[in-house]
Amino acid sequence: MTELLVEILSEEIPARLQLGGAEDLRKIISRKLQELDLSFDIATAYVTPRRITVVVNGLPSQQPDQVEERKGPRITASEQAIEGFLKSVGCTSLDDVGIEIRNVKGTEFYFVKRLLHGRSTSSLLPGLISDSVVELRWPKSMRWGVGRLRWVRPIHSILCVFNGVRLEGQINFDTVLGQSVSNSISFGNMTQGHRILAPKFFRVRNFKEYKIELHKSFVVLETEERQRRISQALEILAKKYGLSTRENDRLIIENAGLVEWPVILSGTFDSEFLELPEEVLTTSMQTHQKYFPLYDEEGALAPRFVMVANLETKDQGARIIKGNERVLRARLYDAKFFWDSDLKISLDSHSKRLRDITLHAKLGSVGDKVERLRTVGVSVAEVISGANPDWVSRAALLCKADLATEMVGEFPELQGVMGKYYALYQNENNEVAEAIEEHYKPQGPNDMCPTSSTSVTLALSDKLDVLVSMFGIGERPTGSKDPYALRRAALGVIRLILENNIRVPLSEILLISHNSFENGTLEEYSSYKDSLVSFITERLKVYLRELGYNHEVVSSAFAVAEDDDVWRLTSRVKALKDFLMTPSAPDLLKAYNRASNIVKIEEKKDGANYASEANKELLVEQAERNLFTRLVSFHQKVHDALNREDFASVMEEVANLKEPVDQFFNDVTVNVEDLKLRRNRLYLLGQIRDSLKTVADFSLIKG
Repeated sequence: MTELLVEILSEEIPARLQLGGAEDLRKIISRKLQELDLSFDIATAYVTPRRITVVVNGLPSQQPDQVEERKGPRITASEQAIEGFLKSVGCTSLDDVGIEIRNVKGTEFYFVKRLLHGRSTSSLLPGLISDSVVELRWPKSMRWGVGRLRWVRPIHSILCVFNGVRLEGQINFDTVLGQSVSNSISFGNMTQGHRILAPKFFRVRNFKEYKIELHKSFVVLETEERQRRISQALEILAKKYGLSTRENDRLIIENAGLVEWPVILSGTFDSEFLELPEEVLTTSMQTHQKYFPLYDEEGALAPRFVMVANLETKDQGARIIKGNERVLRARLYDAKFFWDSDLKISLDSHSKRLRDITLHAKLGSVGDKVERLRTVGVSVAEVISGANPDWVSRAALLCKADLATEMVGEFPELQGVMGKYYALYQNENNEVAEAIEEHYKPQGPNDMCPTSSTSVTLALSDKLDVLVSMFGIGERPTGSKDPYALRRAALGVIRLILENNIRVPLSEILLISHNSFENGTLEEYSSYKDSLVSFITERLKVYLRELGYNHEVVSSAFAVAEDDDVWRLTSRVKALKDFLMTPSAPDLLKAYNRASNIVKIEEKKDGANYASEANKELLVEQAERNLFTRLVSFHQKVHDALNREDFASVMEEVANLKEPVDQFFNDVTVNVEDLKLRRNRLYLLGQIRDSLKTVADFSLIKG
């Protein structure tokens, strides 16, 4: 068994695309090997900013031999047809070895059976590698030179070694404008280390040697090892200054995708900048410069940061540190200027400028949206416990004002955050200020969900406005595109309702939002209401499945609930899940399916519908009388429990059906000769089926 080593050396690959690209190339190569019947033990992918490497271990030296069978013409076919068949399979006459006659459904045909020797693996791999590289698709790609090959970044070289020997092959860049061009990259057995620290190419024979030489050439091949080095050095350097870091795995991963040889350095900035809001400083450092902020013992931001360089220098990184300090200082001076300038203008004044910012050609300005939020917010406040309509109205007026500030113009990530700081500076109510920041939340399944009544009201109003406005003008998401983040807005509505126990039907609060628009702006509410409610409830299904609820449980509960109360739908699902974990659930499911199947079969056979109530006078056996009595009681108790929204009691009543149903199937024969008794018992089975369907569609749950 042998080893295949492939490395594609290119210009720097964006960090966010590296892991996905490497894994996709590994999968493509693996699939193509399997298609050629080349088995292997394991295929592993590695990636750095400049290279994608795939190693395949355990490949055979050649394909296994195969026996090929081909069907030919009938034995009565024309001589010309038979000769054509013999020629196609490399035979000269019907007496050649492998030619035989077989009877197929009463007709005799010629067949050929021959041994095909497997080709050598080394002869198959060049084409396979070339096709794999070309087939790899990136979210964003480019062309360079004169060819048509598209890849994430220009390719410099391709290392391709099999069993210690360079494979003969190349990747062609195609032709341009119908003209043939000599533009290709040939496979080699050479690669390059660090672009600056070790640019000299070196020869490679196997992966072990390749990895060792790369490390000598200042390249850490494994992404996880680069991440570990950054994380450990970060902690050590922070402790050196008596400071600490905060968990930031995303930034560690991103930095590991920017360097091949992590070198951890620390710099400082002027303490005067600590007067700025912490979020301004951390955004400048983390988002824009990829630095790690450091914090003192009290958890306050310290005037020191850590950076990850890709270079070792004789001066221990002194010039690199100074250069990065200079860049950060310039950014922070700009931020301080924006902060001072913005504070000279009130949020009310900034808010007035929102009428000059277009939200959407069909929806008017951001200022128009603010007025809608004030209207909707006051109405929604009526259904949210503790909400103060005046605070909601004030927060709505100011919530988008920071979009007109210079700070948010430079740092868009800080919208909402800066609005809170500016509001506190001008002595707004604390809850109003918090609502300004939190009304964008939650922005995903892992984001914090607001809990204060003002924040919840405004956040809910904002997301309702997004959903209603876009559905109302026909801008709906497709399977692959959601440019206005409507799925995120729907999830936000769901989480706000569930996590704050808000009891209001979706159609009711969506209508409140619809009515806040000027007449003629949106389609009629009735034209899109159902699709919008369905859109949100479908997102609820997805959310519940992500929380661990089984797909069948969710579908079963939703199937019978013509409801748009998110809290009530979720309570149904929870109760059903709890019931299905009880000891009586499996037997009851079997009984339900048995009853349903019998009724379904007999309805089809008789051309009848057994959905009516059984005739009490025709109940002969004690078991069927007991079941009838329990079903009547079941209907009333479930009806009352559903009205009370006591879904636990509903499921308790379902569990109580197990005993009489079991007794019925044990003691009663359904298909008796007496037609009246038979029909009546089928009606009773129909009652079992239809009674349980008022709770959930148990047919969707596999026993």
